[in-house]
Amino acid sequence: MHSLSVLVISHSALAFAVPSKTISERASSCTFTSVESLAAGKDSCTDIVLDGITVPAGQTLDLTDLTDGTSVTFQGITTFGYEEWEGPLISVSGINVAINGADGHVIDGEGAKWWDGEGSNGGKTKPKFFAAHNMNSSTITGLNIKNTPVHCFSINGAYDLTLDQITIDNSDGDAGGGHNTDAFDVGSSDGVKILGANVKNQDDCLAVNSGSNIEFSGGSCSGGHGLSIGSVGGRSDNVVQNVLISGSRISNSQNGVRIKTVYDATGSVSNVTYSDITLSNITKYGIVVEQDYENGSPTGTPTTGVPITDVTLKNVTGSVAEDATEIYILCGSGSCSGWTWSDVSVTGGEKSSLCSNIPSGATC
Repeated sequence: MHSLSVLVISHSALAFAVPSKTISERASSCTFTSVESLAAGKDSCTDIVLDGITVPAGQTLDLTDLTDGTSVTFQGITTFGYEEWEGPLISVSGINVAINGADGHVIDGEGAKWWDGEGSNGGKTKPKFFAAHNMNSSTITGLNIKNTPVHCFSINGAYDLTLDQITIDNSDGDAGGGHNTDAFDVGSSDGVKILGANVKNQDDCLAVNSGSNIEFSGGSCSGGHGLSIGSVGGRSDNVVQNVLISGSRISNSQNGVRIKTVYDATGSVSNVTYSDITLSNITKYGIVVEQDYENGSPTGTPTTGVPITDVTLKNVTGSVAEDATEIYILCGSGSCSGWTWSDVSVTGGEKSSLCSNIPSGATC
């Protein structure tokens, strides 16, 4: 049975309902209640409201190639049907686009349907959540996201993109089998700002895999693997430069500050600053820099193909669990240099006896 989805179109002082396939090209404001009506009408609207949409299984909420200057507001509860597939569940692209969340809205990934403790490493095929690819001079503001199947934001090919006051709550996955639920993965982008994020997850709160002029500030990260550079290496783009991570808290997480480069790969990490970072109840490493990374099984032997240079840590303080390691640095010969650390104090755990090639300016 075919149904007509209702659209509210604002033009002058009039408001009226029309079938989704007969939207006037002059319409500027539209409310969509289904994926089908969005597909039929998004090109004709520059002020889009998504009201309580249920995205069918195996489909993407497609907000790609939006008209320049379009505003999109998530309203009500957005949900997704279950199917094993790669995703993404939401995809957005465009120039001068503003994605917003209305008061009381929730974007519910219903991750428990997919969670099996294996994440993207096996088991069920799980869809990635939100592809913010090729978003230029754009903003994503005030979204309330919960229970993503695996990775939340994939930010790629973006320029001058700001994500502000994003909440990602995957805490149900702590006991429910959530894994690889990265909050923000950044690649091949320039000028990305992530401000005031509140994250509860089971993997990296931030992972900058490539890109330049990246900022993460005023954030809170709990339950995951910390604020990370990398892993860097093994991709088509393996350069990270000019990253500022500041004014943030990391709690109840495996790692705090983390830089990881891939064993036997090439690339570079340069001009990275962590400042005013507070750690609490870190269970593995308070600060970890390693040049031996392999997914799930570091080799213990660092390689020098991805040098890590000009790393500044300033006012990084806090505590780790008593059986955790406070600081661990594993660099190759000469491949870590130009580091400046000040007011760094991590306490409560063990000292590492395995640090190697510690650069001048750092301590282990």
